[in-house]
Amino acid sequence: MESETSSVELTRMTNLYPDLPNKNETNGIVNPSEHEQPDVEDVERYPKMNGQEESKYIDGFGVSEHEGHVDGVERETWGKKMDFLLSAIGFAVDLSNVWRFPYLCYRNGGGAFLIPYVIFLIFGGMPLLYMEMSIGQYHREGAISLWKICPLFEGVGWAVVLIAFYVAFYYNVIIGWSIFYLIASFSKDLPWIGCDHDWNTDMCYNGTDGYVNIGGDQVWINASTGDSSAREFWERKALQIHKSDGIEDLGGLNWQMVLCFGAALSIVYFTVWKGVKTSGKVVWVTATMPYVVLLVLLIRGVTLPGAKEGITYYVNPDFNRLKTAQVWVDAATQIFYSIGAGFGVHVAFSSYNPFHNNCYFDAMLTSSINCMTSFLSGFVIFAFLGYMSVKQQRPIEDVATDGPGLVFEVYPEAISTLPGSTAWSIIFYIMLITLGLDSSFGGFESIATGLIDAFPRRLKNKRKQLVLVMCCVVFLVGLANVSYGGLYVLTLMDSYVAGTSLLFAVCCEAIGISWFYGVYVLAPNIEEMIGSRPQLWWRFLWKFISPIFLFVIVICSIIYYEPITLEEYDYPKWADAIGWCMALSSMSLIPTFVVYSVVTADASTWKQRLALAISPRKEHAKIKSSGEVVRFKVKHWVTF
Repeated sequence: MESETSSVELTRMTNLYPDLPNKNETNGIVNPSEHEQPDVEDVERYPKMNGQEESKYIDGFGVSEHEGHVDGVERETWGKKMDFLLSAIGFAVDLSNVWRFPYLCYRNGGGAFLIPYVIFLIFGGMPLLYMEMSIGQYHREGAISLWKICPLFEGVGWAVVLIAFYVAFYYNVIIGWSIFYLIASFSKDLPWIGCDHDWNTDMCYNGTDGYVNIGGDQVWINASTGDSSAREFWERKALQIHKSDGIEDLGGLNWQMVLCFGAALSIVYFTVWKGVKTSGKVVWVTATMPYVVLLVLLIRGVTLPGAKEGITYYVNPDFNRLKTAQVWVDAATQIFYSIGAGFGVHVAFSSYNPFHNNCYFDAMLTSSINCMTSFLSGFVIFAFLGYMSVKQQRPIEDVATDGPGLVFEVYPEAISTLPGSTAWSIIFYIMLITLGLDSSFGGFESIATGLIDAFPRRLKNKRKQLVLVMCCVVFLVGLANVSYGGLYVLTLMDSYVAGTSLLFAVCCEAIGISWFYGVYVLAPNIEEMIGSRPQLWWRFLWKFISPIFLFVIVICSIIYYEPITLEEYDYPKWADAIGWCMALSSMSLIPTFVVYSVVTADASTWKQRLALAISPRKEHAKIKSSGEVVRFKVKHWVTF
């Protein structure tokens, strides 16, 4: 039951803005026949949109906002509430929680880093996640067709889907690396132990200091000057990067990685191909397994010598670091990527929820678990780094690193020194695979849902074929990442395709929903679903803080831009240019659709074209007939 206060407030807003949806007296659902009348261009696109069948085809996409069906076929929903929660949490908790957050935490003041991290979680991460989940659940649309709420911003939907596609080109390669290491772990002695393998060099350090003869010169080899056996396995056996001179010369294909890459995509295909009812069951394993493994590794890690020093180094607060701008930029960027906003995944996942699902609870739970997982993984990682510091007699700062080097070089070396190292290695790489797969499932679901909802007549009954084509394209393009010089290509993609471009897209998304669609419209939408109106706090964050938060991150990402490097390798300028071209290919879709939506609007004057472009499609008929445009009124822009 609604409170009397909220009902009065909703009535007041409805009177003030007559275009707000009204509730059906019997079930609280908007009556499509009253509020979703298609305009002329929709009827021309879908001739069946007339008479008794009219309510089935809304806004040119053939989808009723609340009933979620196309051509009379009910929209698929999650089998259970937990299927959705585990999918959302699994997507948010990914590899960066393990190899990125702990490194940022120790580099930026240890425990003091949690202060800006939590601040940006509250003011940026949670509001964005809440917004995406609620808007997706209410409109029951993917990232592209969602923008029937404001056609001017349809380019945002296309941009985030394209970015998700780009990320799939290299993210699944990382899962392939983990599969390779998992297979290699099934041996009595882990293959990255010792320096007597055919891929090892004279610079391989086996734990004993001494001179070695290299090219007629006597070179002193120790833990600092030599290469660990784990490093040489990673570079010379797994990647075989020594066969490439750089991105200019990728060499041939690394066939062992090609097979592992294909295996990763096969798992993704047979999970995503049938929709959320199938993937919702798989995540019961892939989303829960990492927590079991993290707990086991934490228990083992804290018992190792040096673990206390490692954990202390991780959490010891250095409040002076908070005076530097880079710490705040790192915290803002990490919370944004950690939450997973902007890929269209949370919108897609939420669109399969029942209409009255409590999206507020889902957003708070997902964001909280995600951040706690990041912090927990830091204890695990630094317990083992402290152990490695003692074993190698090197300072922790010389051992700690982030990115692939941490989980494919430093951590394998630490595991190899433990009793029962084979078992520890197996469970660790199972954890990495499940972490990666959950995020990959989400990315593919975002693309599939976005395209199917945008083109329902062509793709609604061809999901299996669509996902197969997606996997094939990802595999063919991703072959560049599994060549001998694939790491150079992967690093280039990782640095550009989902960096500034993704930040820009989500900034536009926040502006489009909060300002053009309107917080005063979104709030009653949420009240319709969960029975209570978002508090003033959330509405204020959506209207002002979140857009500013994202805008500042975009500007900082540009200000602090530096040409990428890979250890001692400097990328040529043309490679950086290619990287920016990939970034701009998605960013340019947003202004392109802004122009397109205005130019192609079905109106005789530019003013009316603009009115149609910034207004939800369900209001177009009224705008054409009466000329009244809610978004041309000051009240629309100041009310929240």
